[in-house]
Amino acid sequence: MNSFANNLKFWNKEDDASSGDEIFDKDAISLSHVGTAVHNVLRKHHNRHHHKMWNVTSGSIVDSVQQTPRAVWDVKDDPPQSHSDWFPEKMGEMIGRTEAWCDVTSLGPPDGKFMECFRSGLATLAERSRGREKPVVVRMMFGNITGMPVNCSAVIKALTKDLPDDAHVHLWVGAWRKGFSWNHSKMIAVDGMYLHTGGHNLWDAHYLTNDPVHDLSIEFEGKVACDGHRFADQQWAFVESKQRTCVGSLIDSMPDYLPMATKTRVTVSEYPEGVASVFPPHFNKDIVAGSLNQSRSNEKDVPLISIGRQGTIVRKSRPSDDAILAMINSSKKIIRMTLQDLGPVCIPGSKVALPGLKWPKAYLAAIGKAIYERGVDVEIVLSNPNSIPGGLNGTEANYGNGWDCVDVAAEIVKRIQKQYTKVDDEKLRAMITENLRICFIRHDKQAQYADGKSIGLHSKHFIVDDTCCYIGSQNLYMCDLAEWGVVIDSEEEVKKIMDDYFIPMWKSSYTGEDVDVQKVMDGLKVNRDGAGKIFGGGHNDAAAQQLMPHGSFAEYYYFENKDEDTAIEVSAGEAPVVGKNESDEPATEDDSKDNDDAKDNDNSKDKSEAALATPVAQDAASSPLEKKDTEDSNEGDSNSQTDAVSEQDAGEKTDGDANTDPQPATESQWNQEEYNSKNDSEDQVNKVRIDCNWCGMGEALAINK
Repeated sequence: MNSFANNLKFWNKEDDASSGDEIFDKDAISLSHVGTAVHNVLRKHHNRHHHKMWNVTSGSIVDSVQQTPRAVWDVKDDPPQSHSDWFPEKMGEMIGRTEAWCDVTSLGPPDGKFMECFRSGLATLAERSRGREKPVVVRMMFGNITGMPVNCSAVIKALTKDLPDDAHVHLWVGAWRKGFSWNHSKMIAVDGMYLHTGGHNLWDAHYLTNDPVHDLSIEFEGKVACDGHRFADQQWAFVESKQRTCVGSLIDSMPDYLPMATKTRVTVSEYPEGVASVFPPHFNKDIVAGSLNQSRSNEKDVPLISIGRQGTIVRKSRPSDDAILAMINSSKKIIRMTLQDLGPVCIPGSKVALPGLKWPKAYLAAIGKAIYERGVDVEIVLSNPNSIPGGLNGTEANYGNGWDCVDVAAEIVKRIQKQYTKVDDEKLRAMITENLRICFIRHDKQAQYADGKSIGLHSKHFIVDDTCCYIGSQNLYMCDLAEWGVVIDSEEEVKKIMDDYFIPMWKSSYTGEDVDVQKVMDGLKVNRDGAGKIFGGGHNDAAAQQLMPHGSFAEYYYFENKDEDTAIEVSAGEAPVVGKNESDEPATEDDSKDNDDAKDNDNSKDKSEAALATPVAQDAASSPLEKKDTEDSNEGDSNSQTDAVSEQDAGEKTDGDANTDPQPATESQWNQEEYNSKNDSEDQVNKVRIDCNWCGMGEALAINK
C-alpha cells in the first residue's frame, strides 16, 4: 500500500512538464541568442525538472574535445596500432582523482582496455581512501537492453579484483529498463568538479582496434559536474523505488533463471557485499564540499547548459528534446551537425524502416524552416550506412541506420513542402543547391578503411551560428532513452571546437557527390516511414532500441537465445516496398501519422513488453543473477511515452506561406504514441520470418495483421 501511494504521489508530482510558473535561472543573464532560446523553453515548459534534467551553469573546457580516432582527416592510411588507447586511460585517470564521490553512466559496462583502466582508476582512489573516516562512493549505472540485461555481480567482480582488502571504497553497479527505455547517457562526474560526457561507449573493439567508429566526448571542470551527479541520482532513485515494491520483493525471491515477460527490470549489486548498504546514498553537495578537488580557479569558466531526458522514468517531460529544437529554431546563419543518422532504423540489408518507425519530423521541420525563412545554411556529416568496426559482426555493432544522404535531404525538403504549400520546384532546387549540404564521413575524401570496411560515425554534436554547440549522448532519430549532454554557449570555445573537429572533418568528408538534386526531387513522393504498427497500436521504436551496438564480453551480460539466429517476424503485407510512391498508398504518410497520433495517444499503456519480451537468458543455472535483480510485471505506473509534437507544432502551415512562427514545442517529437498490445492468439498472426543477424538480442517481433 505504501508503495502504491508513493507511486501515486510520484506521478502527481511529475505528471506535467511544467507547474505553470515560469522560472529564471540567475546564470542565464549573459547567454547568447541560442542559449537564451534554450533557457526560455526550459524555464517555461520544464521548470519542475530544473537542477534535475537541465540547468544553466558554468565550467571550463579541459584542453579540447576528445575525438577518436584522431589525426586521420588528411591522411589515407588507417589509424596506427594503439591509436586511441589514450582515451580509456584518460577515463581511468579521471576516476582515480576521486576524493569523495564518483558517478559513471553508460549504455553498457566497460570491457577490454576500458575495464583495465576503470580497474586501475578504482585502485588509485582505493589507495587514497585508506585511513579515511568515510568511504569513497562510486556509483555506476548502465542500461538493461531488452534481451541482454547486465550481470551486475560479474561487473563488480571484474572491477574490484585488484582492490586491497583494506580499501575504504563502496561501489554500486546498477542497470535498469522501463518498457523500451533504458540508460543511454555517457558520463563520468567526480566530486562535483570534474565531468566527462559525450557519445563514447566503453567498448574496446568499437574504438581501439581496426576500423574504429568515430566518436566525440569532452571534459569539463567546474559546477557543471554537479548536474551530472543529480542526473544520475534520478536513475538510482528509480532503481531503488522498484526494488522496494511488493512485486519487486516477490520476484527477488524467485530463482534467477525463471522465465518472465515483464516491462521493467532493475538490477543492483554492491561492494563490499554485507558492508556497503543495499542501495547507494543520494548525492549531496555537502558530501564533496571538503574534497581537495573543490579548490580550483573559475577564471576560465564559460556559460554551459546541461540538458537531459530520463526516458519513460518520467511520464511526460523530455527537456533535452525541446532544448535541441529551440537551438535549431534560433539559428540565423548556419547549422552544422555530425550525427550517426537522422532516419529510423531499417530492416538490415534494406532501406525499409522497421514497422512503425518514423522520421523525426519536428527536427526536420525546424531545419526546413530555417532554410526557407531565414536562408540558414545547413551542413550535416553522417555515418556511412551499416559500418561495422573492429572485426565485429552485425550482431555486435552497426553504425548508420541504412539511409543515404539523398534520403535525408528529401525528408528535409518534404518538411519545407508541408509547411509552405506554395513553394515551387525551382526554389526548392535552389535551396538544395545553395543551402543544404550533406555528406558521409570520410578520411581524405575516402569513405572506407584499407580493408574495404566503411567508416562509421557515432558522434552526437551540432553547432548553431558558430556560437553555441551541443555534445552529448542524444541521437536525433526516434528513441525514447535516457540521455544527457552539455550545451556550450561561448563563441570563443565553440570556434576552438570547430577548428579541432568539425572543420577538418568537413574538409575531409565533403565532396558534393553524396546529394544529387534531381534524385532528391524524384524522392519527394517516397514514403520512408515504417509501415504499420506493432501490437495493435504502438510503434516499433522498441526494435530500434534493441538494434544497437553492445559490448563483446558476454560474461557481463545475460544474452537471450544467444545460440540461435534472431528473427524479426513481420506480418505478410506489412513490410513496405522500397521506394514505393506515396500516391500508391491507401493513405498518405502524413494522413497516417496524423491519424496515428490522434488515436494512439489516448490509449493505454504498459502491455507491449509483456507481449514482446522473451524469457530471461539461462546462460547457466549454476551462475545465477545477482540477488537484487528485479523484474516488475504488475507495477501501477505507466510505461507510456508522451504525445508526439503535432505537425502543426512542428511549424506546419496549410494557408500558403504564412510567416507566423510556430508555438514552441512542449513535448518531444519522439515521445511516441503510447504502447498498446492485443492478446491475439497464434492463429491470428500471420508471420513472415526475416533473418536478422544484426539484432543479436534474442527478440522476435510479431507484427499483427
